[in-house]
Amino acid sequence: MISQFLCTSLWFAGNAVLPDIIKNFPLEMNLLANLTSMVQFGFISGTLVFAVFSISDIFPPSKVFFICGITAALFNLAICLELSDVRLLLLFRFLTGFMLAGIYPVGMKIASDYFKDGLGKSLGFLVGALVLGTAFPHLLRTLTTAFPWKSLIYATSALSLIGAGSVFIFVPNGPFRMAGQKFDLSASFSGFKNSNFRSVAFGYFGHMWELYTFWAFLPGMLLFYNSKHPASSLNVSLFSFLIIASGALSCIAGGLLSQKFGAKRIATIALAVSGLCCLLSSLFLFIDSVYLFVSFLLIWGLSATADSPLFSSLVAKNAPERLRGTSLTLVNCIGFTITIISIQVINYLAKAFNSPYIYMVLAIGPALGLLALLKDKNKKVC
Repeated sequence: MISQFLCTSLWFAGNAVLPDIIKNFPLEMNLLANLTSMVQFGFISGTLVFAVFSISDIFPPSKVFFICGITAALFNLAICLELSDVRLLLLFRFLTGFMLAGIYPVGMKIASDYFKDGLGKSLGFLVGALVLGTAFPHLLRTLTTAFPWKSLIYATSALSLIGAGSVFIFVPNGPFRMAGQKFDLSASFSGFKNSNFRSVAFGYFGHMWELYTFWAFLPGMLLFYNSKHPASSLNVSLFSFLIIASGALSCIAGGLLSQKFGAKRIATIALAVSGLCCLLSSLFLFIDSVYLFVSFLLIWGLSATADSPLFSSLVAKNAPERLRGTSLTLVNCIGFTITIISIQVINYLAKAFNSPYIYMVLAIGPALGLLALLKDKNKKVC
């Protein structure tokens, strides 16, 4: 769990220092969307390769995690070079995302090799660590404003090196790992033949339409609120961290609640609440009370993340046993592909309309996800 947190701090490292990076590329008007999308696109490409070749099922997942954590740290460091071409910056963020494919889903694979019962609870802690790692660069930026922006990149790369080394040294193969798989391209998609697997996978896809776009544009929401309410003076980096990091608590809480009420039921409730937050977003962006605004964003941050480990748990439980790692990776691949579309759609709408109402579009994902989860009311709730 700690290693997951340390390594995934690379994810939004570029976003946390975006104002400083923009100074080097003043003509790049879409750098926020493009920088975030390149990490996502790299992650998608990596998960596709890992899924098609069943990497985490054929090779020891701890070694895969170690190699990817080290390599991702090096690509993250590369953006500190004196880059004159924005395409190189985007390439290094793409490669960082590619290597993250060997960290996040492989971490879930490691967890599933150790916990056959109570997987929702264990993944709650694991995905909570991912969320905290994703938010951590914003906190680092708040604490290092007196230092050059590159110090944040050095710090996150160092954390990833420590996390990768820790997994390699302290985490052997789990007792439930089934090794010796052979490459089979058609087998990568075999999970979708199962109706329960399809249901939870499409629920996850709806969740992903919303989550990373919310995270990516959260600083923009806070800046918009400050512009409309100058007296509020919200610290954008600090509140971005607090709101995103709050999702770590909801991941853990969701995992614990799933033990009693079932993962599917809790995931459905969380998805419904976050979808409602999407619909209400424009109302709260104009509300005068800063306390209500921040409370709303905290509720959104909590609900948007609470279902992440539950969907992963449900995917793992309904996947073919010998291809659990591949199924998790493939579903992640499709889910993160959806995040790129969502980010680019919101970016386009932001430029075309410059309106806070655009965030209501994020409700499309939760709505379709709920439809998939509730389509067959006679299905057993897991």
